[in-house]
Order: sequence, then C-alpha cells, then structure tokens
Amino acid sequence: MDTRALEVSLLNAKSLCVFTGAGVSQESGIPTFRGENGLWKQFRAEDLATPEAFERNPQLVWEWYAWRRELIHNAQPNAAHRALAQIESALSMKSDGRFTLITQNVDGLHQRAGSQNIILLHGDIWVLRCSACDFQRRDESVPLHPLPPICPACRSLLRPGVVWFGEPLPSADWTDATHAAEAADVFLVIGTSALVYPAAHLPQLAKQHGAQLIEINPERTALSSLADLFIQGKAAEAFASIQIHIE
Repeated sequence: MDTRALEVSLLNAKSLCVFTGAGVSQESGIPTFRGENGLWKQFRAEDLATPEAFERNPQLVWEWYAWRRELIHNAQPNAAHRALAQIESALSMKSDGRFTLITQNVDGLHQRAGSQNIILLHGDIWVLRCSACDFQRRDESVPLHPLPPICPACRSLLRPGVVWFGEPLPSADWTDATHAAEAADVFLVIGTSALVYPAAHLPQLAKQHGAQLIEINPERTALSSLADLFIQGKAAEAFASIQIHIE
C-alpha cells in the first residue's frame, strides 16, 4: 500500500478535518452496527435504533445496547485511532495548525486513543439520557444495572445518548462540523460509505470550499469519484506505515 501521498498531505495540512465511520472501529473488533451471530442476526439495526422501537419494547432495545456496550468495553483503539491522536498533537505544534475530528461512531475509542477536538455527530453510547426530562449522566459500567435504567430525577426510562434513525443531529454539533469542513484545506474520510445524510454532505461541502479530499476505505464508495486521493485498504494498515513520521 503506497501511502506516500497521504503522508505528504497530512504533513503539509494547516487545517485538517477527519471524518470517520464504523469501518475504523471494525478494525478493533466492533461489528459495523449489528452482530453477525446470535440473537441480533434476527433484527435489522434500523428496527432497533429508533424512538418507535424504544417505545414499543425498551427492554429489547436496551439488551441490544448492553451487548454493544460490552463489546466496546472489551475493545481497544487500533493503529488508526492512535495515529489520528498523534496527528492532532503534531498539528497543535504548528502556530496555524488546526485539527478537527468528526465521527459518526458512538463508541468512544477516539477519545480513549487521545483525540481531543472531537465532534460526536451521532452521540455517545456511554451517556444515558432521560426519555422525559433533561437529566443525563455518563455511565461506563458493564454490565449496566438495572436494565432498562431508570431516571433518578423523574423515574422515567433512560435511553442511550445516541442519535437514532429519524432523529435530527444535534444542531450545535452539526454547525461546528459544517464550519470545520468549510475551513479545511485537507478533508480525510476514513471507514465510512458516506451514504447517511446529512453527515454524508460534509465531504462534498469541504470539496466545494477547496479542500483536498482524501478517502481511505477497503472498497470504493459513492464518494470515491470525488476524491483527489483514494487509498484502498484498511485504515489501521494505511496509518501503520506513516505513524513513525508523525510522532
């Protein structure tokens, strides 16, 4: 895998915006949204990650999220997560350097790897939010008990602090993400098919504002024809060969 062009672009970037999806975490052993075995093979993620599913059967939805939380708890950041944290650190050394990581992932692996300036477009699986009032808390306990969890403020059900299908993205996070995309001179897409809107609009927005668009994915996507540089392969493998140069 020839990553020399990627290395040059990252080293020369002044404002780097990185957009990651489930493919990055898959290399840490986390399935892309739903399991391939056991109970969850019987369900589509779109039938579980909705307000309607939670209203209909909160126990089932929470059992799925508890299973996902356990998988994530046992996973570790991979070379791509660590490299992005190192790139952020390197850019911070430049007087005019700027790094923004926009992720669709809810697992927290970017944070555990050391990334700081992160926009969580789809929320955080470790946050519990009340379905009725404003109460929320961060809770990384595994296993979670009781299930489903109850709000201590109003005794309603707590829900995962993530964005479900049919729900809008948090407006402040979306505004920050669009500003970061517009300001980027390099926009790097990793591990996402860029099909889920409105998030999928960000690479196009960056391109429209003059950014160099780079994509790293195992297979070509709908975005690939727009990319100035397409690197076919897994993110961890792509960054492994340049990691020594950005430390």
